[in-house]
This record gives sequence, C-alpha cells and structure tokens, in this order.
Amino acid sequence: MIKREHEAKRTLKTETYHAELAIIGGGLSGVCTAITAARKGVKVVLVQDRPVLGGNSSSEVRLWILGATSHMGNNNRWSREGGVIDEILVENTYKNKEGNPLIFDSILLDKVTAEPNIKLLLNTAVYEVQKTDEDTIGSVKGFCSQNSTEYVVHAPLFCDASGDGIVGFLSGAAFRMGAERQEEFGEKFAPTEEYGELLGHSMYFYTKDTGRPVKYTAPSFAMDVTKEVPKFKKFNAKEHGCQLWWLEHGGRMDTIHDTEQIKWDLWKVIYGAWDYVKNSGNFPEAENLTLEWVGTIPGKRESRRFEGDYMLRQQDIVEQRPHEDAVAYGGWSIDLHPADGVFSEKPGCNQWHAKGVYQIPYRCLYSRNIKNLFIGGRLISATHVAFASTRVMATAAHIGQAIGMAAYIAKEKGASLAELVETDSGQIGSQSAVRDTQYAIRNTQYAIHNTQYTIPTTYYLTPREILTDGFITDLQQELLKSGQHIPGLELRDEADLVQYAEVHASSSFELDKFNADFPLPIETAVAQMLPLKEGKVPNITVEVDAAEDAELQVELRISDKTGNYTPDVTLETKSIALQKGKATIAISFSATMPERAYAFVVFHKNPAVSLYRTHTRVTGVLTVFNLVNKAVSNYGKQTPPEDIGMEAFEFWCPQRRPEGHNLALRLDPALQPFGAEQVKTGVYRPTTQPNAWVASLEDQAPQLKISWNENKQIQKIDLFFDTDYDHPMESVLMGHPEDAMPFCVRNYTISDDKGNIVFERKGNYQSLNQIVLEQPILTSALTIKVERPSVHVPASLFSVRCYS
Repeated sequence: MIKREHEAKRTLKTETYHAELAIIGGGLSGVCTAITAARKGVKVVLVQDRPVLGGNSSSEVRLWILGATSHMGNNNRWSREGGVIDEILVENTYKNKEGNPLIFDSILLDKVTAEPNIKLLLNTAVYEVQKTDEDTIGSVKGFCSQNSTEYVVHAPLFCDASGDGIVGFLSGAAFRMGAERQEEFGEKFAPTEEYGELLGHSMYFYTKDTGRPVKYTAPSFAMDVTKEVPKFKKFNAKEHGCQLWWLEHGGRMDTIHDTEQIKWDLWKVIYGAWDYVKNSGNFPEAENLTLEWVGTIPGKRESRRFEGDYMLRQQDIVEQRPHEDAVAYGGWSIDLHPADGVFSEKPGCNQWHAKGVYQIPYRCLYSRNIKNLFIGGRLISATHVAFASTRVMATAAHIGQAIGMAAYIAKEKGASLAELVETDSGQIGSQSAVRDTQYAIRNTQYAIHNTQYTIPTTYYLTPREILTDGFITDLQQELLKSGQHIPGLELRDEADLVQYAEVHASSSFELDKFNADFPLPIETAVAQMLPLKEGKVPNITVEVDAAEDAELQVELRISDKTGNYTPDVTLETKSIALQKGKATIAISFSATMPERAYAFVVFHKNPAVSLYRTHTRVTGVLTVFNLVNKAVSNYGKQTPPEDIGMEAFEFWCPQRRPEGHNLALRLDPALQPFGAEQVKTGVYRPTTQPNAWVASLEDQAPQLKISWNENKQIQKIDLFFDTDYDHPMESVLMGHPEDAMPFCVRNYTISDDKGNIVFERKGNYQSLNQIVLEQPILTSALTIKVERPSVHVPASLFSVRCYS
C-alpha cells in the first residue's frame, strides 16, 4: 500500500539516458535511421510520441508506403528504395501480402526491438530542448503519458524525424512553412496564393461486409456532404482507406497548431460521407456494409521544413541534377494539392513527373545553424515544390538510412581524430587540440541507463564536418555496402575479396530466344526492353497472328539520358504489312546504339494483331506498356502547361503480375550481359545493364565458383538476390499476387574448396543475405549452389562479397 500526505509539490519520475544518436520521431524515416545506425554499432535512443511505429504507414493512419516506384505508374524502372526500407517492404510482402496494417505494426516493432543498440521509448512526446551552447543541443526532455514518466535523453548527435520538427523548432533551427515565391529559386511550378501554400491532412475509414443488412445512423456532428463537399459524388461503396487520399483538409490552416480542429472537420466529412453512401439510396451494394474503422489522428503531409546548407528545388528533380554529395534519391512526382482539399472544386492533386529518379544531396539532411542536428523525413531542406516529391514515405525512409549511416561515420571518424589528438598532444580529451583541427566535438563519457555497456570517451564529427572534412565518399560507400542505391554511384570496396578472385559459373543465360507460349492482341502499345551494348542492334524475330490484313508499326527507341527509362528518342521506325493469319516477322534495324543501355523495341497499338508472349521471366528483362494509371496522374502521356517547368513525355510502365509477360522473340546474335563477372559490378539492381549473373534456364544445378590463387580467411559473406525492384510492394490495402518474388533464389548452399558446406539457407525471400560464419574458414575457393526459382525463371545473383 502507498499512502502519501499533503506535499507542497511533487516531481515526476525521471529516467535519464545517454546515447550516441537520439532520434525523435518513430515514423518510417526515424525507424530506418535507427536501424541503420544501430547495426553499425551506434547506441540509439528512438523516441516516438505514438503507441506504435510507422507514422502515416501505421495502423493509426493506414497510408500505403510509396516512393520512386509510384504504383508502377511512372518510368522509373527498378527504382524501389534499397537498404532497410527494402528489407521492411520485402518482409511485409512475405508475411503480410494482404496488407493488414496491424501486422505491419508488428513487423516494424519486431525490426526495432531486435536491435540491441536501440532503446525504444513509445508514447513519449518531446517538449523541451536543453542546449550546451547557442548552436549545440545537449539533451531533450519527453513525457510518457502511459507511465507518467519524464525521460531525459543526452547525446552528441540528434535527428529530428518528428514530422512537425519539434526538436528543430525548440532548438532554434532555421525553418520555413508555406510556399516560396517563384522568384526565389526560379521554380516555375511554385503555387499561387489562390491555389494555396500548404498541403493538408487526410484521414481514412475502412468498411466491412457483414453478410447481412446493417443500418447506419450518423452522429449529430456529421456533415451533409451533398451540400458542402463539391466532389461528394466521388464517394462510393467500393473505395475506402487510402484510396480516399483526396479526403484532405487543413491547407488554409496552421497544420501544426490547428491539427485537432482539422481532425474534427475530417471526422464530420467521414461520418457524413458514410451517411451518404448508406442512406442516400444510390448504393444498394452498401446494404451489408458497416464501418469497421475510422482514423483517430490525421495523416499529415506538410508543416515545417528546415533549412540545411542546400535547399533542393524543382530544377534538381526535373533536370535530374547530379550532386557530389548524393546519398539518396527520389522519384515520386512533384505532387501539389489544392489547399482547400476536399472542399475544393479543383482536382485533388496537381501531379507532374520527371523522366527519371533524382539524387538527394547530403547537404539537405542537417540544420544549417544547429551544429549537431540531422533533419529527416519530410523536414529535409527542400522548397515547397521539391518537398512535394520528397515527402513520400519510402523516400523519407531512404533519407533516414543516409542519416543513420552518417551518425556512424561521425562516430568512427571522430574516434580516429581522437587518436590523432592523443598522439599529437598527449591529452586524449584536449579540447584546444580539437578546436585547432576545427572539429566541434564533445568528450563526455557516456553510459547508457539500465544497460551493460559504457560508451568510451570519444569525439563525434558534426553532420556538416562529414562533408567539409572529406568523408562524404566514406559515407556513400558505406551506404552502398548496406544496399542503399545511389543513382550514378558504384561500390568500390577494397576489402571485398571477390574483387581479387576469378569467378566462373556452371552456365550463363544468353538471350537468343523466348519461346512462343501464347498470343495476346496489342490492345495497348507494348515495348520489349533489351539490354544492348554499343553498336549494331541484333536482328529480331517475332511471332504474330493477324485477325485481318494490317499494318504493324515498330520502333526502336532509347532514352536521351543515361540511366533513364523514358523512351523519348526514336532511332528508327518501321511499318510492316501483315496478311491475315499467323506469321514470323523479321525486324532488322540499321540504327546503332550510341552507348550501352536499354533499348525499347516498340510495337504500337493494333488490336487486330496478336503478338506471341512467353512465360519466361528473367532478371533485368521486361516489357513495358503505354499504360494509363490515373492514381498517379498518368494518362499515357504527360502534357504539362508550357509555363510550369515540367517536361512532356510518354509513360511506359510494366503490368503487375501475373500479367506483363515478355514477348516471344529471337535475337541474332544473342544478348550476353548475364555472365559471372556481373557479381563484381558494385551495383545491385539493373541500371544500364542487368548487373546480375543469370544462369541458363536449362541449368538444373546452377552454381558460381569464386577462386583465389591462395588461401583466404573468410568469415563474412554478403549475397544480393533479385526481389524485383520494380515491384512497389505497397504496404497496406492493395494486396500482392506473391509473397516471395519470382526472381528470388529461395534455397542455396555455400561450400569451401574441399566441398564442405559452410552455410545453407532454405526459404530465403530477402534481397540482402549477410552471413557471418561462427568461425572463419581458410579456403582457396567458394562454391555457391543456388536452386532455380521455377521452371520459367532462371536463377540469378546480383552480387557476392567476401570479407575476412
């Protein structure tokens, strides 16, 4: 029993933690920051103000995770983000392909709590920042309403991934809110005041078929949407959840301090919309439907944006400008919404795509005036227009991984500096010596509360110093090693023993023929993407079946920019006269390839002609279609107004499986970019070539042998498999046809030079397999035996890396 008499004042229970990186915000950006840093040995405290992780992707909001893949509705091939976010999406697709948001919650919690270097504080809202000087944060305070406990978190490095930027705001970091005028950055797409300067919040609802009639009586606060919502006829009995992304409000309000009012306004719309669906008489199919769930917190799109040493802008996205300090990429459209949201008569979004993905520089990921503050998620340094692309969750998560790895670099290179200072001055904690080398460092000894480890005295670089002191290449290379794709960059890893080995395969796929398995009419223009080398184009033969005499229009196209997949340059056009019936058509192009790249062999729409297709699917080879995808403002061709700084081009997108078959064709000479040496490229997805070893489809026991001219000590082996980086893997609502991707090797063994199996895995479904042997082995060779995924898909492997 506890009994306390009157006291003048009482204080909260307080717990204090000392970390190396304090992350405020447990959305996808904060989660991926934390996991990336923790796996590199950085001690992390992750503070989240909600009961679950994931932010807008959690079961509290239920928005699907998207990024550069854009629902497969743009020209960004093989663009799903790599690293931890890829691991999470692949895991969710395997365990939760139906898209249950509650299961996704558990997957995120499982990933975070599995890391011993992460201390997770849920339901904890940060409300105070303590600074050690004008431009350095020393600690933050947060309060957990569930256990009535105050937490104090000290760290040399902080990351604000909180969405509204509470740490940046309280620490005095420079920020913006609203839209820049066109003149400031020369952005032609900058919105007018009439359109609005902020994107609003959204809330969703789920419905359920009970199998019997269900009545509905709306609450008294419900709105009559037929009178107040101009687009009320868009509500229907079939769409729910984030399919109603346009159910948005608050762009004319303060999207931070007015959030509770915005929530109530959205509730009024939601319950009124359901009243309309159930009781208007227009939807008899809704008779057995009931409301299963209604959101209780809004999904926020925009509030504060913080200023870094560079502000990303429209031109960076549209022109795909290169940056020497690139650490991530984006590829979602520039997607602005009218500030009046659901109450606007304008379309719900004003969405314009670039021709390919764009780099995101490191300079956008830290505060320009608070020395030890990283800024993540939708807070990064970008204009309102650029933010309209970078704000989506997979991009935010990818950015978070760069921040997490930057924290590791700050620790590792700071520790190296500490050794240098000790050597030069004889005083490991000499602040004057550190200042003389122009590093802003703290030399406090940190101990993590309630844990068994102590962080030794060390120095930490500030975020800016990683760039100014020449460590950006180290950061980029570490990111590439972890699976983070950075367009235009390749891993150059001197520690990787495979780079010094000979690699031989039991077979290598040669694309000389795809069998003609079945015909399909050319209802939509289709293009076979082929990885060609510079020079003459192979002769191509296809099988057709014409329902009547017809003309078949065929083109050879490429992209005007290396690494893009927008077929905007036509090298040659052919018109082929067909007679009714089945025929074999030979196509010989006189045009040559100006460089190694993917070419598009385009067959224009002609429903009277059927092209034969194949069941065979191969890593780095696919068909694309001149499709319409209204969900991402893809109407087959983008035709923007002349004065908004966007480009006109056609969309050529894959079809989702089980559709999207390759064309049945023959090539002479055969394409041979699938050799064993491809596992050494340092790129782990198709770019201008497949970048993968692919075994012959007929090879019943595919294997790769890696040999050295002397024994090597090996303890760590990394394998990169193909989990189809074209697949968006939306996390909720949509559902997917497979749990494991059809290209992914499920079963494999690794043997030494004596034939001893040193590792075996069954049931793999992940992209990156990092294998650490219990004891190092001494061997002059490794043999990796992989099992063919299916009779229609040959085995493939993007990379093998070995370390002592």
